[in-house]
Formats: sequence, structure tokens, C-alpha cells
Amino acid sequence: MDIPDWLVWIALALAVLQALALVPGVRRLRGPDPTVRAQARLDLLDTVASLLLIGGLLLHLAVREVWIWLSLVGFALMAAVYSVKGVHLLRARRRPTA
Repeated sequence: MDIPDWLVWIALALAVLQALALVPGVRRLRGPDPTVRAQARLDLLDTVASLLLIGGLLLHLAVREVWIWLSLVGFALMAAVYSVKGVHLLRARRRPTA
């Protein structure tokens, strides 16, 4: 089965968009508030995981070699980041607001 070339271009465009998403995260890391910096770290890890996932798929499609392991690492990192974000969300919901 031959994969169309336009699918590679779409994956490349998604990778570029994810790379551009790193810029606001790095800017938020420089802020004075520690909670904002902690959230920015999680967002940066999420972006890096997305880049690994898309990059692994792109390399697998373009080079035709086994690069799927890179996507699996990105998926595992993304799952870990989303689980930590979920725990933070649950903790924030349990705290009473006065």
C-alpha cells in the first residue's frame, strides 16, 4: 500500500505548528509566578511529546524505515503528562474556595 505524498506534507505542517507552540511555553517559563512556570513545564512536555509522535510518524512515512518507536515514546510521554495534568485538575476541584 502506497501512502500519498500529501499526507507527508500534512504531517510536516503539523510538526511545524507544534514547533511554533514551543515559543509561548518558553516565554511563560521566564515568568515570576512559580505556578505558571510549573504549568508551562507541563505544556512544554506536552508539546515535545506531540513533536515526538508526529516526527516518528513523519519519519516512518518519509524514510520507509522503522521509526515507529519514536512515536511510541511520544505517546508514552504524552500519556504521562496528561495523567499529571488530570491529577492537578482533580486536586484543584477538591480545594474549597472561600
